[in-house]
Amino acid sequence: MKGSDYTELRAFQAIAVQGSFVGAAKQLRVSPSALSQIIRRFEAKLGTTLFHRTTRSVALTEAGQRLHARLQPALEELDTALNDTRGWAGTLTGTVRLHVTSMAADAVLAPVLGDFLARYPNIVLDIVVEDAVIDIAAAGYDAGMSLCEVIQKDMIAWPLGSELRMVAAAAPDYLARCGSPATPAELHHHQCINWRYPGSHNVYRWEFYQDDHWFSVAVDGPLVTTSRELAVTAARQGVGIVLWTEDKLKCWLDNGELKPLLRRYCAPFLGWHLYYPRQRHMSGVLRALIDFLRQRYPGTVEKNRKPVKA
Repeated sequence: MKGSDYTELRAFQAIAVQGSFVGAAKQLRVSPSALSQIIRRFEAKLGTTLFHRTTRSVALTEAGQRLHARLQPALEELDTALNDTRGWAGTLTGTVRLHVTSMAADAVLAPVLGDFLARYPNIVLDIVVEDAVIDIAAAGYDAGMSLCEVIQKDMIAWPLGSELRMVAAAAPDYLARCGSPATPAELHHHQCINWRYPGSHNVYRWEFYQDDHWFSVAVDGPLVTTSRELAVTAARQGVGIVLWTEDKLKCWLDNGELKPLLRRYCAPFLGWHLYYPRQRHMSGVLRALIDFLRQRYPGTVEKNRKPVKA
């Protein structure tokens, strides 16, 4: 097989899996126009059309579907053979692109990062840390780390660490002035510090648990921010009530700067997860990262256990 044949087959397979020229181009690290030229050359060589293209979508033709069905296992076997050879030689090399939320980066990735890179010195981790909810496959990422509740249903997910619990809290000064809410509904009469995902106009609705179900409350207050840290600082200064994970508030709860509120309505829920596309072929370097994280975080959390946020 010529080198150009391999390039064309790889290009075809990437588009077939991604369902997008843009997503495939990001995965292959080429421009969309260069990828289009490769596919046009490949179709001309075969004498058939492999994709139905419109301005909004890309779909396999019947000929493309037949080629994809036969090509998938062949390329997987080829990649497995190459990765096994690299692994045997001790030179597992490549790049893993990760999309990680800021809290997951701090809580579960940072503590093990040095150990992973020491074990695999020839693997490059290309990590984007942001709190936006995205389609990692379409954006060209190999894997992501986020809360279980925002992961797409067609992804494979693995728990990284234990459950989380949100807790509402406020400074003693604020509670002395305004009193303590006894129920989530009473938050409507309080100054609450709101948070939203960066790049989003939607403010996060505070979530609570009662009578075997989750419910949300829209709150108001003098501050809306994309920074959890800024929200906590404002709460410590007596601005209002904040809602964040208990582990992040622990030091201020322990020293009395913040007082916990509404604990009976704050149930544990599934926390940080590693996730990656179900149908995408896995490279050796991505497999190395997944296996490493599964060893460090054995996944003792039961995914079907209640309560689970929708």
